[in-house]
Amino acid sequence: MDGGGDGGDREYTAGTGCAVGVQIQHSRRLPDFLQSVKLKYVKLGYHYLVSHLITLCLVPIMLIIVIEASQKNPDDIRQLWFHLQYNLVSFIICSAFLVFGSTVYIMTRPRPVYLVDYSCYRAPENLKAPFSRFMEHSRLTEDFDDSSLEFQRKILERSGLGDETYVPEAMHFIPPRPSMQAAREEAQQVMFGDIG
Repeated sequence: MDGGGDGGDREYTAGTGCAVGVQIQHSRRLPDFLQSVKLKYVKLGYHYLVSHLITLCLVPIMLIIVIEASQKNPDDIRQLWFHLQYNLVSFIICSAFLVFGSTVYIMTRPRPVYLVDYSCYRAPENLKAPFSRFMEHSRLTEDFDDSSLEFQRKILERSGLGDETYVPEAMHFIPPRPSMQAAREEAQQVMFGDIG
């Protein structure tokens, strides 16, 4: 046998020095689990199991209680009631446990969220209000002193709004003209997707 580091299996025949290759066939091959089992379904099953663990535990308990109750006759139920009356502490503890378990289940269960439609309204270009125009309009209304205007400027710079911000049409007048009619028109524009 060759003790070299080439990793191949070679055998030398006696006296000739010729190398004869030996190939090893693997008759048993391990299954490729990535191909045979869809791991996506395993992950979904695990997620379902963890999400509904309390339900999956409570259903067998409820079934056992229903089966046991259906096998009782009225005399047994009356005797159980008398037993519960005299063992008030155990009855209260069991009731508290059931209420607590139900509350935990209701509070921690995932709530379904359905997205029916998503759209984003883009106002007409004439409603765009860059910082410079907004600050100029604020100055021209003469409702603000210099310190208030400076405060407004700082708020605008730090608010995350940019020069691509839009304001309602009523805010473009000097002084602004907010009215119920203007609010209705703005709502109608935004809600009924005004594609012009």
